[in-house]
Amino acid sequence: MSPIAQRFPNRRRFLLGLGLLTQVAAAPKAPIVTVLGDSITAGLGLSAKDAFPAQLQAALTKRGVSAIVRAAGVSGDTSGGGLARVGFSVAGDTRVCVVALGGNDLLQGVDPAQTKANLRGILQKLKARGVGVVLVGVAAPPAIGAAYAREFNAIYPSLAREFSVPLYANILSGVGGNPALLQKDGLHPNADGAKRIADALAPVVAKAVKARI
Repeated sequence: MSPIAQRFPNRRRFLLGLGLLTQVAAAPKAPIVTVLGDSITAGLGLSAKDAFPAQLQAALTKRGVSAIVRAAGVSGDTSGGGLARVGFSVAGDTRVCVVALGGNDLLQGVDPAQTKANLRGILQKLKARGVGVVLVGVAAPPAIGAAYAREFNAIYPSLAREFSVPLYANILSGVGGNPALLQKDGLHPNADGAKRIADALAPVVAKAVKARI
């Protein structure tokens, strides 16, 4: 040990600690994925660990993507509600936003042209901020009226093409109509249903996150 090190035995430990702190500070932060949605993505009726955001984060981790999934779902929210709050619900550190709105528009019979305009407004705001987007649709059943269903179902692929964003066509694909994956209301996924949705959506979100790193 040098004479200086002998005189200042704590100096070496201090410098080593400072170096470790610098390495920690320089480590890249996990990308933030924000889910802007309604009761399905908010996890209505489920614990936080069983809700879609936590399930999506776990599914991404399994695919080697260490993202933090932030919940921004509001039960009962329509596309108009999402447009009104996108500025503060999707924080500035968001790398990718999963936009999953429209189910309540469908239930309320909102004019598909209005739903499309609202979703377009959301995508425009996110694009202007440089936030990546994954657009998640919901399928209108023919029983609601063939013309309405056709116009509504065309919203999501049309916007995905317009904004060149990835599309997951139907959030309830493989879950809707399956009692084993739904809560007693027959509408909202249970824990297994939320996991099914998260597992199916994870590859699309993972690809979008990797494209923004």
